[in-house]
Amino acid sequence: MNDRENCRVKKTALFPGSFDPFTDGHEALVRRALELFDRVVIAVGINSDKQYMFSSEERVSMIEKRFDGEERIKVVSYSDMTVDCCRREDAGFILRGVRNTKDFEYEQTVAAVNRKLAPDIDTVILFSDLEYKDVSSTIEREKLRIAGRAAGRS
Repeated sequence: MNDRENCRVKKTALFPGSFDPFTDGHEALVRRALELFDRVVIAVGINSDKQYMFSSEERVSMIEKRFDGEERIKVVSYSDMTVDCCRREDAGFILRGVRNTKDFEYEQTVAAVNRKLAPDIDTVILFSDLEYKDVSSTIEREKLRIAGRAAGRS
């Protein structure tokens, strides 16, 4: 069995993102993905050019707590190419979520690049549930900042 067949037999999807923070919309997407895949690896991206509210260790820990006891979910951090992380995790699929046409156009471009880099790895796009279409990590970060200021923290 070759690598491509092995990845597809296991049906593992890698769900990459910065997840700063991981939202209810992300969680809903992962739970839906568990209906399609045997295993989902949530890959917390580390980009040295970005300023995060939470460290990669904090983001991984928060996500692990959300899925405590779910053996089909693994949480990792990575700082290289997404397709390289897929290969390390034996994932034959990249899972992405879209909320609107702007997200779709961006994800379509990224999927094309990943397909060129790794033709053996497919991107699967799930549309967000309507209740989460306006939820974003950016909005959630701002809510946390405001709550911190209201509680006397800066």
